[in-house]
Order: sequence, then structure tokens, then C-alpha cells
Amino acid sequence: MINGILYRTRTGVPWRDLPERYGSWKTVHERHRRWSADGTWERLLQRVQAESDAAGGIDWDISVDSTSIRAHHHAAGARHAPPVLKGGAAHAIRNARMWTELFNCLVAVVRPARPSDAPGAATPPRST
Repeated sequence: MINGILYRTRTGVPWRDLPERYGSWKTVHERHRRWSADGTWERLLQRVQAESDAAGGIDWDISVDSTSIRAHHHAAGARHAPPVLKGGAAHAIRNARMWTELFNCLVAVVRPARPSDAPGAATPPRST
């Protein structure tokens, strides 16, 4: 039973393609599902880790090498075409008004970095 579950986990085959030497795939699947739901796998892992740690068989130091982290190939570039707005032109206009109102609220709330950046501030005269 356990070997069937481990075989399926290791290879990733569908449950129905589990070799017959492990028994009925339905039985193996049902046992795996029950043990996952009731925490049996977590308890087994904790016990194996505790025994291995007591024997000095686990090195808890880890190192992460950022050169081995890769983005999914779908993350390689930006969207090529703008998203299609649903709801027609009226919806697009309502969205534009909403974003404009939101932007205006943010401008009113966010304190400018310099007094000359404030809305309505007089612009300094140019030197000629």
C-alpha cells in the first residue's frame, strides 16, 4: 500500500495507471486520501525526522543559491496587447472617470515633496 502511494507520488502517474503489483488503484487512492485528511502523513514525517535528528542524521543548515531560481517561461514578457474592456464604451468611460477621481483624491491627500510642487503653487520666474 505505502509503496503504491510512494510510486504514484514519485512518478506522477494518474491513479488509474498505478501498476497492478500495488493492488487496486482505488484502494491505494482511498488510503492516501484518508491518511492525508487525518494527518497520518504528518505524524509519520515528524517521527522519522525526530528519530533521524536524534541519531544525528539530519543537517538542519540550508543554503539558497539565487542563481538556481528561475521564473516560469510564461513570466518572460509583458502582455502584447492591452486587455479588452468588457461592457462597451460606456463601461470604459465610467472606468476612466473612476480612475481620474481616484487620482485627484490621491493628489489632494499626498503631501508634495516641495512647496513648489503643490497644485496651484506659483511657478518661480525664469532667469533669462
